[in-house]
Amino acid sequence: MDSFVFLVNPASGGGAAPEAVVPVARRLRDHGASVEVTYSPGPEACRALVAEAVGRGDVVVSVGGDGMLSSIAGAVSRAGGTLGIVPAGRGNDFARMLGIPKDPLAQADVLLAGNRRTVDMISYGDRLVAGSVYAGVDARAAEIVDSARWVPKIAQYPLAALRALATYTPASYRVTIDGVAHEFNGATVVVANSGYYGKGMKIAPAAVLDDGLLDVIVIEAASRARADALTAEGLRRRARGSRPVHVFTGGSVTIAATSRRPVPVGGDGEALGVLPTDASAPATVSVLPGALTVIA
Repeated sequence: MDSFVFLVNPASGGGAAPEAVVPVARRLRDHGASVEVTYSPGPEACRALVAEAVGRGDVVVSVGGDGMLSSIAGAVSRAGGTLGIVPAGRGNDFARMLGIPKDPLAQADVLLAGNRRTVDMISYGDRLVAGSVYAGVDARAAEIVDSARWVPKIAQYPLAALRALATYTPASYRVTIDGVAHEFNGATVVVANSGYYGKGMKIAPAAVLDDGLLDVIVIEAASRARADALTAEGLRRRARGSRPVHVFTGGSVTIAATSRRPVPVGGDGEALGVLPTDASAPATVSVLPGALTVIA
């Protein structure tokens, strides 16, 4: 039977993660599993804890949201270990893509069954991301969500989308996919490994976690009068009928953008800086096939 090390982000889900881990850990222990629970002491210390756990042969379990999961998944991938997931954040989109159940006891049963699969990851600079990397208005909305501690969880994403739309500036993007360049006046570029982001919005319906490909979605800019396509409901419709949406697939993507304001970049709910403006020195997003072993 596997031994488990739970790494808990106490801030995830508005503070819900510590409570979420209790029934899962109890069920595992009731079935004879060894369980250690540690609250996240910060990124550097988490990486050290992951390395130690993988060195002992333990399964590392992320308890938190997508940002926490990506951070731990990257460390587990680099260490050659196995990841388990207890989704306890606001979005939980990667867990949704994997089919991890919402019920805590069912989550424990998934971990007890120990069925392993390998999935791809995304590299962006020195960061590894599990779900998606995105630039433009969506990254701005994610920044707003991250700071909206006082807003009820159910309202965070819709309000963030509206606030982002009120201030977004379209950008001129140069997106090169496997060596083929495209130019757009766009609002958002998403490079997806997982189909879901933004708390269940299926931005990339054809995405597959283990196909060795990235799905690239570009939503073109439009007038404010037509900007409803980028609200939560508009994205659920994938903006069809409101503005052009371009979909590509590939293994390596580079992106540069020029705008009146720096174009923010995010990955799984975490800020990743801004896009370069120089098309000769773009940001590179690549797929890492089979980079992560996960219990699902």
